[in-house]
This record gives sequence, structure tokens and C-alpha cells, in this order.
Amino acid sequence: MARRLRFIGTNSGNDGCPTLYEDLDTGEVLVQGDAVADPHDVAQFRNVKEGEGFVVVPRVLLADFAPRDAERTPVLIGFEEFAGMFRTFVHTAWRLETRRRYQSDEETETYQRFARGEDAGWDLNDPWCASRREQSALGKRFERVRIADNPPTPGQRYLLGNARRNSAVGEDIRNLWRSEAEALQLPDTDFWLFDSRVIARLHFDDDDVMTGVELVTDPVEVARACQVRDAAWHYAVPYETFAEQVPSAE
Repeated sequence: MARRLRFIGTNSGNDGCPTLYEDLDTGEVLVQGDAVADPHDVAQFRNVKEGEGFVVVPRVLLADFAPRDAERTPVLIGFEEFAGMFRTFVHTAWRLETRRRYQSDEETETYQRFARGEDAGWDLNDPWCASRREQSALGKRFERVRIADNPPTPGQRYLLGNARRNSAVGEDIRNLWRSEAEALQLPDTDFWLFDSRVIARLHFDDDDVMTGVELVTDPVEVARACQVRDAAWHYAVPYETFAEQVPSAE
């Protein structure tokens, strides 16, 4: 069945090329331009599939007429794939933690010991710690800003102790009071930002159980996440300094 095309625009006068069209049924954009046929040029393209072709269009055509209102379908990944991102990123993995509790923390033995007033007993040789040390040794940076209420919730106090474990294996942990985060208009959703180019947004249910991970590559949202990171990192303080400001739970 033939496509139903809508003319979007051209900046080539009456020559008919280059031009953009939109498929009315799929929303796909079709590009009309001079074909690239030189074998030396084609050899530089990557992952070329049979039947694919290439055309040349001026940058200004895309700047003037390329659609900017794309509807993006959420991209959800499994927890195993998410875990793999902590090995495959290149430079930085940055986390914003905003929640008052995490069910996954409360299910651990370390949390149970903490809740009884005992030493949490962190194991710095478990697989998670070993992986962090290995990646940090490659020059990669792991950073977090944790938002805390005043006074902190039990879960947030637990994470203050957890910061000692994370820091020992290569992470840089900082904290920010929630009132300061609200003044900075930081989002109230948890996310990881990898290499300043992809967001892993964490989804939780009403019981504070993480239910999924959504990947976001929209340049506008990524740029906003980078701004959030810069503001939060600037105002947050190292966890040791923050811990001195926290009132006693007793």
C-alpha cells in the first residue's frame, strides 16, 4: 500500500530537492535529496542494511523544517540490562535520590541490624562492592546526591551509614536538605544520568518498591537532567559534613 505523504517543506526553491515529507499514518519523516553513491563515501557509513540508501541535504533544511514535537514511546528495560549499564558507561554515573524510604533497603540484613541499633556490618567484599571498585579503578566516576528530610526518616539515616560503604569502594556521596532541593526546583523523581547522555528514570509503586527502569534519550530532557545535576552537586555537601548537621534520633 502506498504511503500517504504530506509535504513539510523545502528550501531549494522550485528545483524540488531537497525536501521533507511526513507519512500521515506512521509519523515517519522522508527525506528527498541528492543520492550518495560514491563507494568511498558509502564505505564510511555504519551498520548498513540491504536496501538502505543515503541522500545529502543541507543542515538548514533540517533546522527549518524537521518536526520538533515527536511523540516518544517510553522505553522500559529489565533490571539485568539496567545493572549492565554500570559496567558499560564510559565516564560518569550520577544519581539523584529523592525518596523517604526504599523497600529494597528494608529487606536487607544490614537494615535489620541498623533498625536494632547495631552496627550494620557492611561487607566490602560482596559482588556489588567488588564491581564498584573495579569500575572506579578504570577512572569512572560514581556520584550521588541524596535528599533528606529534617529530621531524616529512618531510611535516610540508614543511607547516611550506607554512604561510608559506598565511599569506601569509590563513590562520591553528597546530601541536600529537602527544603534546599525544593528551593532549587529539583525534581522529586529518582534517576541515574550516564555519561551526560542517557537518563535511567526509576519507577516505584506506592509501597516504595522499584517496579521498572525507563530509558530517556530525548536531548531536551537529558539537558535538563544535566542542569539538575550541576545545581544539586553545587549545593550538596559531603555526607560526612551533612551527618554532623543531623539531629539525634533519640
